[in-house]
Amino acid sequence: MEKASTLQAGFILRIVLGVTMLSAVADRFGYWGAPGDPGVAWGNWDHFVTYTQTLNAFAGRSLAEILGTLATFFEILFGLFLIIGYKTRYIALATAGLMLLFAISMAVSVSVKAPFDYSVLTSAAAALLLSSLEKTYLALDNRSK
Repeated sequence: MEKASTLQAGFILRIVLGVTMLSAVADRFGYWGAPGDPGVAWGNWDHFVTYTQTLNAFAGRSLAEILGTLATFFEILFGLFLIIGYKTRYIALATAGLMLLFAISMAVSVSVKAPFDYSVLTSAAAALLLSSLEKTYLALDNRSK
C-alpha cells in the first residue's frame, strides 16, 4: 500500500502537470491575453505557429501548422487525462516524451538555455516521477485497481 504522502505528491504532480499543459494551450488561443501582453507567450494561434516554425527550422508554414496542431492536441489530451487520473502511467510517460521533444527542439533552435528557462526539463522529470507511482489520490485509475 502506498503511503499517504506519496499519494498526495502524485496527485499534486498530476494536477500541476495537467494545468501547465492546458495553460499553454489557453495562451495560444488568447485566453491569457493578447500578443505582447505581460506574461503572454503567444496570445494567438498565428504567433504560436510562428514559434513552432522557429523550433522546427526545417518546416515551412504549413508543416508548422500541422506540428502545432499535433502538439496542441496532445497537450489537451495529456493535460485532461492527467487531471482526471486516467491511464496515468502511460500518459505521464507520453508527457515526459513530449516535453523532451520540446526541450530538444528549443535547445537546437533557440538556445541550450531555453529549456531550462521555461522549465521544460523540470516538467519532463516530474512526469517521469509520476509515471513511477502506483496510485495517486482522486484518480480514475484507482477505480479499476
